[in-house]
Amino acid sequence: MELLVVIAIIGILIGMLLPAIQSVRESARSIVCRNNLRQIGLALQNYHSAFMEFPTGVKGFRPFGSTDPSKLNLAWSVFILPQLEQGNLFQQIDTNQAYDSAHNAGPGSQPIASFQCPSATRAPTTAGDLGIIDYGGIFGERINSRNDPPKGCMIFDQPITISAITDGTSNTLIVAEDSQFSDGQWINGRNVFDQAFAINAAPPFENDIRSNHPGGANGVFADGHVQFLDEATELFTLGAICTRATGETPGIF
Repeated sequence: MELLVVIAIIGILIGMLLPAIQSVRESARSIVCRNNLRQIGLALQNYHSAFMEFPTGVKGFRPFGSTDPSKLNLAWSVFILPQLEQGNLFQQIDTNQAYDSAHNAGPGSQPIASFQCPSATRAPTTAGDLGIIDYGGIFGERINSRNDPPKGCMIFDQPITISAITDGTSNTLIVAEDSQFSDGQWINGRNVFDQAFAINAAPPFENDIRSNHPGGANGVFADGHVQFLDEATELFTLGAICTRATGETPGIF
């Protein structure tokens, strides 16, 4: 009888401790994720210092459904590899060939730790799959108005300068988590998006700010600072921080 009581007490204690352990683990994973974004933010700042502009969101934009190899569809994340201490990998990529060319298949399949959030969950990859990225460039927003022309910092075939971010670099997202998008690959230009839903609320087929962190997602702003974005952020404000020069006054975020 006493043994059963002891077993019951142990079971209760384990049940009480598990949520705390899971919370500690998630807190550690979230720190790693924010650290990744700090590295990305610093790489973007260093790129801007070197070239006087941020990398274009997509070089050689390829429309959805097209297989035209002349449309390179190379992502912004390719061009900051040297600033992420991945210069050797960058040298293996031919930036005059498409992201899915035979030449770029090998280097494009390499995993890069700075591009992977440890809280993200994806289907297992197989040999030859392109390396994943859990972060996307901000192409603009479709919450407050149409994204035409695109209003973000990462757009097609046009680099943006800090001077063009008249809404203020500390108020303008440049990269944020998008850890559930099936085409989230660091070499593939489909990892840019315009925000259309509340954080963590987009349907599976949409490319939007979302994460596996409870309550929100992480993002890096054009000045390099990283911030956790609450999924309860008011929609007007969320749209406002996804634009570079529309003049909105965002609320609290």
